Amino acid sequence: MIWRYRFSLFFLIFFLLLVILRLFYWQVVKAGELSDLGRLQYGKYVNVMPKRGEIKASDGFSLAANKINYLVFANPKEIKDKEKNALLLSSFLELDTASISAAFEKDLFWVPLKGEVEDSVKSEIKRLNLDGIGFEQQFSRLYPESSMAASLLGFVGKDENGEQKGYYGIEGFYNRQLKGRSSFAVQIHDAFGRPVLARSSQDTSPVEGRDLILNIDRSIQFIAEKALKDGIERYKAEGGMVGIINPKTGGVLAMATFPSFDPRDYSSYSSNLFKNPFISSLYEPGSTFKSLIMSSALDAGVVEPQTKCNICSGPVSIGGYQIKTWNDKYSSNITMIDVIKNSDNTGMVFAGKSLGLEKLLKYLDSFGIGSQTGIDLEGEIYQPLKPIANWYAIDLATASFGQGISITPIELLSAFSAIANQGKRMEPHVVSKIKTSKNQTIQIEPKLLGKPISEKTAKVMTEILVNAVDKGEAKWAKPKGYRIAGKTGTAQIPIAGHYDADKTIASFIGFAPADDPKFAMLVIVDRPQTSIYGSETAAPIFFDIAQKILSYYEIPPQ
Repeated sequence: MIWRYRFSLFFLIFFLLLVILRLFYWQVVKAGELSDLGRLQYGKYVNVMPKRGEIKASDGFSLAANKINYLVFANPKEIKDKEKNALLLSSFLELDTASISAAFEKDLFWVPLKGEVEDSVKSEIKRLNLDGIGFEQQFSRLYPESSMAASLLGFVGKDENGEQKGYYGIEGFYNRQLKGRSSFAVQIHDAFGRPVLARSSQDTSPVEGRDLILNIDRSIQFIAEKALKDGIERYKAEGGMVGIINPKTGGVLAMATFPSFDPRDYSSYSSNLFKNPFISSLYEPGSTFKSLIMSSALDAGVVEPQTKCNICSGPVSIGGYQIKTWNDKYSSNITMIDVIKNSDNTGMVFAGKSLGLEKLLKYLDSFGIGSQTGIDLEGEIYQPLKPIANWYAIDLATASFGQGISITPIELLSAFSAIANQGKRMEPHVVSKIKTSKNQTIQIEPKLLGKPISEKTAKVMTEILVNAVDKGEAKWAKPKGYRIAGKTGTAQIPIAGHYDADKTIASFIGFAPADDPKFAMLVIVDRPQTSIYGSETAAPIFFDIAQKILSYYEIPPQ
């Protein structure tokens, strides 16, 4: 009898241990998984998306804001007349009736039907009082100024998970700041599938996106866009761009490109238009580049403003190539002042040779040529300068007048602005302030990148550039009464291994007022047909914009 009691006792203890182990497995090892499965049986995870931060111009006006819209969803378990409801919803949601019916047949408590539905459409559907149809608030991007500064702003699309994401420009570069932080909540349903409770996750809470305040001046942006569009149509060009910055701070006042796109309807445009060519396209700058080379030669002390060119009486032969002036006219003993005024290629070869390859590369590096400027926009590219061992005599000669070297427009404008800012080069920056969800302001301070030339050299070069504007080929377009420093550019486009004489990039770069610059600007016109020269296409656009900006700043003629 005793062994029976013992056997029964051991059996009960063993069975109890099995139960304890099983309970431990389900309640501890599998606890998280079972909890999730349980929630899914009577609820759903909801990704609580925060409001995206706004992008505002310097005056506080929103260039990219938010509008409230809705996600329309269905609870198939509550819908009685599925065929009728599907037919009614299809007209409002602009969806196929069959696709809505298929959604209604799913054995789920929650099925999304369509997102980004306007409030007016939501109101119309709500008036129908359909069973099993609900709405969740969402936010989508609104651009109050339509397509203004589109290539600068970028746009908001969807990522691989269907969530909002910024692409290109400011939206792309500052996406993490703008999007904020989402959180998850579990929405609980009753036995009939009706939502009764929503509980946020314990480890995170939604944080709204941060607002960005730009250096962009809406008035200047409008002036630049209109003048650029009018100029491109007038000169029958394929496209063009304008960049305007404050040389003392590096703040970007305006950036315009044409053709452009509408960020509200970006999917209707070619993806080629999404990239901002001012930071994402390489080109040979031509004669606008002469300002940097001459500044370098003056700063190095290898030439003076009155130094005479002893090789400028005719074409210069280098390595089997002949370098000529743009108009095939030559002046023996021309000074460096007149080399810039006349945009004389042979004179620039003289300045480049006087500087020498090693010093030339050193100065170009100091000006930021061959590297990124650090502008806060998504998509900036650059092409590094060739190693010194890969340069030939002809490369030094052509680089002296801006051919055979590829840069981005922002590289040139950033470098040139150092002349306007006492030799100091500032980092170009679009955003001036970041406002957090707690209403704190983070100020983006101006950043000094270097001092490629001395203050004295900058002053001398400024006077040479003022002389070039007053007495050069573009003097006819200059606003009267203002001292403006500038330089024209006409660069032939390399095609199939040679330069096409009839296809050019026409440009003009300058700053004003010369004695106390408020802005530096680069205008580029791509393949104008009425004239290939920058003095007859890009320069008039530059001076048109400059005069309007000077009036806007209430700077009277001197």
